[in-house]
Amino acid sequence: MEKNSKYTSVIIPAAGRGKRMGSQISKQYLDIGGKPILVHTIEKFDQSPLIHEIIVVTSKEEMEYFKNEIQLKYIFNKALKIVPGGKERQESVYNGLKKISSETEIVLIHDGARPFVSLEEIGKSVEGARRYGACVIGVKVKDTIKICNEEGYIVSTPKREELWAVQTPQSFQTSIILEAHKKAEEDNFLGTDDATLVERLGYSIKILEGNYQNIKITTPEDLTIGEAILRKRA
Repeated sequence: MEKNSKYTSVIIPAAGRGKRMGSQISKQYLDIGGKPILVHTIEKFDQSPLIHEIIVVTSKEEMEYFKNEIQLKYIFNKALKIVPGGKERQESVYNGLKKISSETEIVLIHDGARPFVSLEEIGKSVEGARRYGACVIGVKVKDTIKICNEEGYIVSTPKREELWAVQTPQSFQTSIILEAHKKAEEDNFLGTDDATLVERLGYSIKILEGNYQNIKITTPEDLTIGEAILRKRA
């Protein structure tokens, strides 16, 4: 471990079913390159000397499956803490936050189905949370984006140079993300990501440029792209 580093935990939500994948198996357990997607994801944080604790949040129904098909079949250097998820991703992340070590000063939250995160992006995220309090990895939008009304007519065209596609990790000082989730629960507020919960408390969030390969596996087409990324990296 890095000397004098702040204790850092990563929460990997992996409780979703992934309906858009159209598979009987939850998408995070589908294979790419001969290993489940989730294993690729965990391995990256397992390899990082900046990460001290790995918490995987999986559905209650799949906890036994995870233990048998992931924990017992693959070797990780760091112990995995397994936590049951909730109905929504937000609840799952909050469940994970409640189980972090009392020493944790920095928390990274990373999608279980986003297996191509790099060690460089993990490092950026940890340093960003230390420096700014809250940060997210993202990439600049390549396409022109249109805002439409309910009838499907274009209302406006935002400046492309101001638009970013947000990825994960999303990284925070522990006190900030705990406050954000607690307030969201109290207000019965459901956000699209963890950064949204922090934004509504008035905190500034720094966006750090990541890599276009850091895709989330969501549809069957993404599996094909994922295999291509693995071949390129190999």
